[in-house]
Amino acid sequence: MHFNFEIDTTWCLEQLFKDGRISERDKLLVQTTHRQREQLRWHPLQWIANFNLSDLEKPQNRMTLTALSQWLSAKAELPFYVIDPLKADVSALTGVMSQEFALRNKILAVECGADKILIGSDQPFVTDWVHNLERSLSPKKIERVFLSPEQLQRYLTEYYQVSRAVSSSQKSGLHGNENKGVEALLQLGDTQSPDANDQHIVKLVDWVLQFAFEQGASDIHLEPRKENGKVRFRIDGVLHTIYNMPANTLTAVISRIKILGRMNVAEKRKPQDGRLKTRTPKGLETELRLSTLPTAFGEKLVMRIFDPEVLVRSFQQLGFDERLLNSWHALTAHSHGIILVTGPTGSGKTTTLYSSLKALATEQVNVCTIEDPIEMLEPSFNQMQVNQGIDLGFADGVRALMRQDPDIIMVGEIRDHDTANMAIQAALTGHLVLSTLHTNDAPSSLTRLHDLGIQPFLTSATILGVLAQRLVRKLCPQCKKQSLINSQEWEHLTFDYIMQMPEQVYMPVGCEACRQTGYKGRVGIYEFMPISLEAKQKISAECTLDELRAQTKKEGIEPLRIAGARKVMEGVTTLEEVLRVVPLT
Repeated sequence: MHFNFEIDTTWCLEQLFKDGRISERDKLLVQTTHRQREQLRWHPLQWIANFNLSDLEKPQNRMTLTALSQWLSAKAELPFYVIDPLKADVSALTGVMSQEFALRNKILAVECGADKILIGSDQPFVTDWVHNLERSLSPKKIERVFLSPEQLQRYLTEYYQVSRAVSSSQKSGLHGNENKGVEALLQLGDTQSPDANDQHIVKLVDWVLQFAFEQGASDIHLEPRKENGKVRFRIDGVLHTIYNMPANTLTAVISRIKILGRMNVAEKRKPQDGRLKTRTPKGLETELRLSTLPTAFGEKLVMRIFDPEVLVRSFQQLGFDERLLNSWHALTAHSHGIILVTGPTGSGKTTTLYSSLKALATEQVNVCTIEDPIEMLEPSFNQMQVNQGIDLGFADGVRALMRQDPDIIMVGEIRDHDTANMAIQAALTGHLVLSTLHTNDAPSSLTRLHDLGIQPFLTSATILGVLAQRLVRKLCPQCKKQSLINSQEWEHLTFDYIMQMPEQVYMPVGCEACRQTGYKGRVGIYEFMPISLEAKQKISAECTLDELRAQTKKEGIEPLRIAGARKVMEGVTTLEEVLRVVPLT
C-alpha cells in the first residue's frame, strides 16, 4: 500500500465494503447524506460512526467509532492505542513537539520511553512528518500508533492548554518570591478583570476539577514537594498521580482554590477548612469540602467531592440484599433507641446514614442532624454543624437538639464519653438516634461504648442494632472473566463457616470502560447485628467481646468476611478485594 495519502470518507466506505463489513445500501446512504457545516470538519470515521450502521461480520454489533478505529488500525497495521489520561505525563508529552507541529500534522505524543516515543495519529497513511520529527528527537526512535479521532482531538487541545497554562504561570512573575506571587494573585482574585497570569491558574483549576468529575474521583490531593508538586485523585478508593506540577504553580493553584472556598489565603501555618460549590459537566450542583495542612514544602490541600449522585443512593445501589433491607427497615421504624453504623474512614457510613434518613424524613417527622462538618446539604433535614471555635461540640449539639422537638437525631460520630452519654439520654427520652463509630466489626462497637465509660445496662437498654460495613471495588461487567478459585484463600476467608466453595469465580481483566483496572465502582458489604433479647441480657451482664461474638454466631449473624464471600460467589467482586478490606478476626 503506497504511503502518504490522507484517507477520506469515500476511501473508508470503499474499503469497508470491500472487507465485507458494510452493505452497499449503507455505503450509498453515507455517501448521499448531506453534511451540516460543523460535520464537514469531522474525521471520516466520526462521520461514518454517526450512522450507527450494522457490522456485517458480527450482525449483533454496530459500527461504533471504537469498532471503526480498530478496523482502520488493523488495516494500516498499526497498534490501536487508547489514552489513559491518569497515566499520561502531560509535561513530557507536550515537550516532544510544538503545538503548531502537532496540530498541522494531526499527531500527538502519547508515551515517552527511554529509547522510543509513541506518536499517535488518526491518519495512518500520512507519514511525511516522521522524517522531520526523527531528526529533532534522535537518538530516540519513533513508533507510530493509531488513535481514535475523538481522543486525538480532545487530548491534543487539552494537553497543550494545560502545559501552556503551567509554563505561562511560571513566566509571569510567580517565580521569584513565592509569597509575593501569592499576594499578587490575591489582589487579582479580588479584582473584576483578572490579568493573563490569573487566567492561566483559573484554567488549571477548572481542568483539575473537570478531570476529577469525569474520572469519578472522590478526593483530589494537591501535594507540594521541593521541586514538583503532585496532583493525585482517589478513584474507587485507590490514589492515582495525574500530574506533576512545578511547586510555585501548585502554590498558586492552591491559593486560587482557597479564594474560591473563602478561606484565609494569607494564613499558611494553620490547618483550615472550607467548602466550595460547583457544577459537574452533567450540570449537577456539587459540594467540595476543602482542607489544608501545613507540610514541610508548603500547604497541602485535599478536596473531598460530595457528588449528589453518590451521597443519597437507593439501598439496592448500596449493595443491600432483600433480607438485609427488610431487617434494616424494621429496625429504623422504631420510635426510640440507638442505631449504630460502624467502619473505618471512607467505608461509606455517611452514605448509608444519609440514604436511611432520606427514607425516614417524611412530612410527619422532624429529622435533626449534628455533623462535623455537614457533608451535604439536604432540604428534608435540619442540619447543624459542630463549631469548636465557640465550644459547640457534639454533646452540646445533642443537648440543644433535644429541646427542638425532634423525632430522629443523627449524630455525625460518637467520639467521647459526653457524646455517647447524650446519645443514650436522647434514646432513653424517646428519640431515635442514628450515629457512627470507628470500629472493625459490629460486636466490638458495644465494647467501644463501654470503653468510653457507658454503663453496660444503659447500652443494652438503648442499642437497637449495629451495622458494620466496608466498600469493595466491583468487577467491571464488560471485561471480567471466569477463573478458578484459590482454595487456600477461600478457606482463609470462611474458616469457621461451612460454605460451598464456588466452582468458578471472576477475575479482573481491564478494558477501556474501567481504565484498564478491571474494576468499576464500589459496593458495600455488611454485617448486620440487631440486638436480641438474649444479647441484651449478656450485654447487661457485662459479657466479654468473645462471648458476644459467639452469641452473634449462634443467632446466625454472618460476619463481614462471609458477606464478602457471598459477593465473590455472585461474581460481583474478587477474593483479593474482599481480603484487602475485611478484618479476618
